[in-house]
Order: sequence, then structure tokens, then C-alpha cells
Amino acid sequence: MKKVLVTGGAGFIGSNLVDELVNQKIEVVIIDNLSTGNRDNINKQATFLEHDLCSISSSRLKDILEDIDVVFHLAALARVQPSIDDPLPYNEANVTATLNLLHACCRANVKRLVYSASSSCYGNTNKVPQKEDDPINPLSPYGLQKYIGEQYCKLFSDIYNLDTVSLRYFNVYGERMSLEGAYCLVTGIFARQMQAGSPLTITNDGNQKRDFTYVGDVVQANILAAKYSHKLNGHVFNIGNGNNVSINQVADMFGGIKKYGEKRLEPFETLAENSKAKNILNWEPKGDLSKWIKQYKIELGI
Repeated sequence: MKKVLVTGGAGFIGSNLVDELVNQKIEVVIIDNLSTGNRDNINKQATFLEHDLCSISSSRLKDILEDIDVVFHLAALARVQPSIDDPLPYNEANVTATLNLLHACCRANVKRLVYSASSSCYGNTNKVPQKEDDPINPLSPYGLQKYIGEQYCKLFSDIYNLDTVSLRYFNVYGERMSLEGAYCLVTGIFARQMQAGSPLTITNDGNQKRDFTYVGDVVQANILAAKYSHKLNGHVFNIGNGNNVSINQVADMFGGIKKYGEKRLEPFETLAENSKAKNILNWEPKGDLSKWIKQYKIELGI
């Protein structure tokens, strides 16, 4: 793996991945339209191209991919509720863009595409922990769209011989996560509210549980999947810490006053059965949410 493309490389997870790839002396090209990414996140040693995967010409995208070994596809419009409020642009960003990229990868003879999938495809299930072969039952356009991306990856492996692999992320947190806007995760929301001296707002009763996964562990999963020595042929891997905590417990880690209000349709519990990633990719998550929040609060001065 000498030269790679990272789509969404100015975003939260993508920029962390780019930094590690650069540290490993790998040449990196970034494509990002900066709709949710941040120019300040862009590693100066990477080549940055400002393009939208929905509108870039197929010839231009093929040219960019000509000497690329591996593509890491992280570009997406993420988050569940905004996709419910406005599903059409989400479908363009999460389905059409993925199809455009897969097609261009085939034409440019890219060796492998590593796709950032989502645990939201499982929906609300009573089966815990979630395993890769569990029934799929998304509760939102976003969850469905990310699953469609997985299915396209598998088809392109089966039909066009493009090697692909899909990584289903579980609630990623860590450095550079957004503290503002619709793409802010609960850890970012709580951090922002703590900074403002406001109560920590919790949807439903706060007993819903999530498997929080450190961004550095997600980065390592991507790199291990990219370097795997055998064909992966569209295989799917859960990338989750393997334990979960309630939203109330996360609020307690921050230490703020809780405020309950909004009711929202959401899965009650997510928990990754991650033995497949451990056994095949030799991946081992190391993140500790409680320790990270303690350090994060010190850094933010809260």
C-alpha cells in the first residue's frame, strides 16, 4: 500500500485516518467537499482535492484513481435524525456517491475499497450483542442508505472483481468530533453543554445503551482491513468496543445536571459482537470512554 485515497478526509474520522497513514509514510490523496469536513483538519502532507462525489465527472474521478492502491470511503452525510428530516440529499451523498466511486474504482483498477458502514443498519433489535449476520432493520433513511452501500460493495466484488470490505462503526467518539450542528454526537453535545454551563439534555429516559468506540480504534480497523493479505470479497465487520453504557452513565461521566425532554424513535441498545474483526483482521479495541472523557474535560477546561 503505497498511495491511497481517503474520501471525507477532512472530517472527524477521515482526518484521523489520514494522519495515521501519513505517519506510516503512505502517500495520501483526500477528496472532500467540505460540507461537514473542516479545512483545519487537513493534513498538510496530504494532497487535498475539493470535489463532491455526486457531481464530479467520471473521467476526472477515474484520473484521480489511476495510481491509487486502496480507497478508504468515509465521505457521507451522517446522523440519523437529519436524514429523517430531509432524506433526498442524504440518499445522494450516501448512495449515489458510493456507486459513482465504486464504478470509477473498477475502471481505474483499484485493488481494494474499504467502506465505512454503520451499525444503524441493525435498527431496534432485541438481539444483543449484534452480529454481522443478524437481520437488518434500519429505522432511518441514513441506516438504510449505509446498508445499501454495503450491498453495492458486495455486488462490485461479486460481479466486477473489485475487492471490498465494509466496516460497521458503533458510536465513534474522540479527537475532532463535532461539538456543533446536526452532526454532533451525544458526547459532543454534552461537552458543548458543559462548556456553556447548561444542563445535559437527554432524549427518552436515558437508559438506552450505546457501544462507544474510540476513533483511534476505528482508524486501526481501516488500516488492518486495507493491508489484509487475502481477498475480502465484500465481507462485513462490526467495529465496536464490545461493551456498552447508558446515556445516563455518559452524562454522569461528564458530571452535569441532566434534563429530560425530547422523545425520539431510536434503538434501545447497541452492542457489537466484534469477534470476527478480532479473529480475521487481528483488531483489538483499546479505547476507554470514561478515561477519555476525564482527559477531554481537562483539555476543554470544564
